[in-house]
Amino acid sequence: MSYSTRIEQIAGHLNYPKGLLSGHVAIITGSGQGIGAETARLFANEGAKVVVSDIDASKAKDVTNQINESGGSAIAVPGDMLDSAYIDELVKKAADFGNGKIHIIVNNAGYTWDGVIHKMTDKQWDNIIALHNTAPFKLVRAAASYFRVKDGEPRNIINISSTSGLHGNAGQANYALAKAGVVGLTKTIAKEWGPAFGVRANTVAFGHIMTRLTAAKEDGAFVTTPDGQKIALGIPQAQKAGRGAGGEHQDIPLRRPGTATEAASSILAVASPLFSYVNGQTISVTGGRNM
Repeated sequence: MSYSTRIEQIAGHLNYPKGLLSGHVAIITGSGQGIGAETARLFANEGAKVVVSDIDASKAKDVTNQINESGGSAIAVPGDMLDSAYIDELVKKAADFGNGKIHIIVNNAGYTWDGVIHKMTDKQWDNIIALHNTAPFKLVRAAASYFRVKDGEPRNIINISSTSGLHGNAGQANYALAKAGVVGLTKTIAKEWGPAFGVRANTVAFGHIMTRLTAAKEDGAFVTTPDGQKIALGIPQAQKAGRGAGGEHQDIPLRRPGTATEAASSILAVASPLFSYVNGQTISVTGGRNM
């Protein structure tokens, strides 16, 4: 096929009447709220059959209901990503929902559990590494037979990282290491599953996005670990105020944080056929910070 013919084919398909992801089955972890929920909605709007995975069953069901009531297609499969049995269940139910196929995995589930190095506990360390590294690996491994296929349909995996993983961040040794780790996982998937099966794998690394992780800690948001421990989320107001003239956005060229919808839109872009030749990359979504 000539280059000009290929360009004509792409141009001819830039209008997707059934959506950019029509016919695709997508697992989105941590999609009961925030960026994950917005990603689920956008994927469904573009024709994907969405599997909403979240530890909070009620939130997962709410997102699923919203999608289905809006004319989309989604199922909720709630559970704990630190439970290997749940990961196997998630893959099985996704494949059943997709009539034996899974096309997209978005490894989005996660939270922060901050602490300076000399005070960080083993539990803080192990929990964050398990959630952001081990769980995504286990999900990809469990879904391998649905990606290592040659049926002519696109497959891709999107791992969510952070500027903490690209540049480090004081008080986040565990999170920074974990988010750096998913970059390596992404590149390995691209190199192992790209040549024979055409699987694309990319990382999306977020900067300051307005979520419960970047809201004021004083707002009281928290997550509860499986053993019942509550982990406070957010950034202390004093820390935000201490960033000097211009405030917490002074080093962002756009001078504002991103919205959850903007973050989700970047994930949709990477998942879409418009990024069909983008593979093994880390896409920074930061408003220009750290460029």
